[in-house]
Amino acid sequence: MDTTTIVVVIAVAVVIAVAVVAVVLRGRGSRSVASPAEGPAQRTGRDPGSLGASLRQILGSGGVGEQAWAELEEAMLAGDVGVDAATAIVRAVRSARPETADQAREQLARQLRLELGDKERELHLAGSPSVVLVVGVNGTGKTTTIAKLADRLGGEGKKVILAAADTFRAAAGAQLQAWGDRLGVDVVGGQEGGDPASVAFDAISSARAKGADVVIIDTAGRLHAKKNLMSEMSKIYRVAAGERGVVDETLLVLDATAGQNGIAQVREFSEAVPVSGIVLTKMDGTAKGGIVIAIERQLGVPVKLVGVGEGVGDLVPFDPNRFVEELLED
Repeated sequence: MDTTTIVVVIAVAVVIAVAVVAVVLRGRGSRSVASPAEGPAQRTGRDPGSLGASLRQILGSGGVGEQAWAELEEAMLAGDVGVDAATAIVRAVRSARPETADQAREQLARQLRLELGDKERELHLAGSPSVVLVVGVNGTGKTTTIAKLADRLGGEGKKVILAAADTFRAAAGAQLQAWGDRLGVDVVGGQEGGDPASVAFDAISSARAKGADVVIIDTAGRLHAKKNLMSEMSKIYRVAAGERGVVDETLLVLDATAGQNGIAQVREFSEAVPVSGIVLTKMDGTAKGGIVIAIERQLGVPVKLVGVGEGVGDLVPFDPNRFVEELLED
């Protein structure tokens, strides 16, 4: 190969390399700035996690135009309210014929409160001892929620015993025991890999012997689609129900950021055990929260408690009026 040929080859290689680098950089640049048209929740440039901010941008300070209704429904879908609820709510707000943004917001708040209705949200603890079974998928903050609930009930003067019936996750019993030590609450555990229903039985027997008021049973986090694990949970429920045949409360811990997957979780768990209420966690950050309306509309299971922070005292009763105010907060 002569010198001229070598020079030409090198020159061509350099041109190709420069072109490749330019394409790569151009690709990176196009991805660094998200287009408002990249997804349904972004079409109007809104933060999909803030329904209040979306309302401000949709309605502004002027009148309510035709386009606003489609955008309002879109914002509610982005907030996990669900298709059926979003369609019905927007239709009801529109039928009220609001003439201003403030009137539209007031009508929307009214419809959201109507959706939540007057459901029974108090914990029913009538047994002696009362039994609370806590279930949910992995990663929802179930064990921490149990500690918060124990602290809350203890503050009401109730003596609480915790049952570490999660016998499969490594160190699950130790985690619950650490909470028990911190709160001054007795914890009944079992062998790792042992029968979780036996742990529930032993905890209830211990509660009777010690005159405790409430037993809270921690269960292993499980995927709602795993039928064998759901069957095992049904067994825990039957044992915990005992001769009365009923558990005072079966609480499903649900991550507020789960979106529409939360609907599937509630449906599957309710088929395995009679879920009486939901504890919604992670409502303190960017959670959209509209899933509350979707769940209660479709499945009728009330949200009873809400986790609003990491502290042991950050578990509060669900207040529909306050929830609507915060959901629409700008």
